[in-house]
Amino acid sequence: MKTIALATAALALASLAGAAVADEMGASKAGAMEKCYGVAMAGKNDCKAGAGTSCAGSSKKDYDMSAWKNVPAGTCTTIKTPHGMGSLTPGKA
Repeated sequence: MKTIALATAALALASLAGAAVADEMGASKAGAMEKCYGVAMAGKNDCKAGAGTSCAGSSKKDYDMSAWKNVPAGTCTTIKTPHGMGSLTPGKA
């Protein structure tokens, strides 16, 4: 009986450990981000906005194709702007 109880406890712990790893992996995937060009408003970009700019908040115009914003992975090209859809690659300003 003691052996069965120990085996059951070991299986329960292994199951909990596996669930914790799966939750951690899901959380990291859920937090994945990608750079999306052409979707940031003036002064709201996350970093590097082409010539004459340095980093976050430095873009001078809305929807600048050389400025990017971090968005959840897999959503960039579904973001609609007045100039088209978001892009995973920079374009001309």
